[in-house]
Amino acid sequence: MIGDNLLAYAFMAGGLACFALFSWYPLIRGIMLSFQQVNFVTDPYWVGTENYVALFEDPLFWTAWRNTLVFSGIALVFGYLVPLFLAILMNELRHLKGFFRVAVYLPVMLPPIVVVLLWRYFYDPGNGLFNTVLSAVGLPTSQWTQSSGTALFSLVLVSTWANLGGATLMYLAGLQSIPGELYEAAELDGASVWQRLRHVTIPQLRFLMLVLLLLQVIATMQVFIEPYQLTGTTNPDTITVMVLIYRYAFTVNNDFGLAAAMSVTLFVVLAAFSAVYLRLTRSQES
Repeated sequence: MIGDNLLAYAFMAGGLACFALFSWYPLIRGIMLSFQQVNFVTDPYWVGTENYVALFEDPLFWTAWRNTLVFSGIALVFGYLVPLFLAILMNELRHLKGFFRVAVYLPVMLPPIVVVLLWRYFYDPGNGLFNTVLSAVGLPTSQWTQSSGTALFSLVLVSTWANLGGATLMYLAGLQSIPGELYEAAELDGASVWQRLRHVTIPQLRFLMLVLLLLQVIATMQVFIEPYQLTGTTNPDTITVMVLIYRYAFTVNNDFGLAAAMSVTLFVVLAAFSAVYLRLTRSQES
């Protein structure tokens, strides 16, 4: 028995070592940095909670959190519901299923910088595609990412378009695993399309929807590429938590201790949300 356990641990040793080196060590090291003054030029020294005090006193800290929460909320409306809607439509198709699966997943396969450059052309206030179309039909043009009223929503569109393919295919796989007998029984009982969706489809996809909701909240709270590439690090209308971390570390402050404190704060918020979310979903299942 002991020999079997030792053999199992021996097989696990390589994976555990990699996990410890690339996951646990950076996490512990980041927490340590958050209590130090670090710029990788002079020797670091311990400052205790000064980084966290400076963080909470910085007005950009609260601005970044507000923008991140608003972005996450809007992105969930589109990135959570639109893939489900597309998956239901694709599941009802009788022809060209393969084509639409490739089409909806294609943006996911593009490098993120290519996606951002493509949408930068779309949003160009001068000769961009969107303003050209609006001008052609006689509608007023927009500044898109350069306007405080549309900047954050414009970033949500980019993020949703680039990432909805994965969730759509997951929903589609879940739909195709639902037994057809359930829909046949519902039809025999006179259930409408909406009633079949509400009482058959959504309950059968409940576990998948809960998992995707958690993953999408975590992903949208860590948005970085879209605001960084489209609006930069100085726009208060679109600065997010991840952009502020980059700003602390590499642009204005060059203070990796302050950036680490911001990272730890984000980690604590996401960990707390995940724990509460999992606790609530488990209590509902029991």
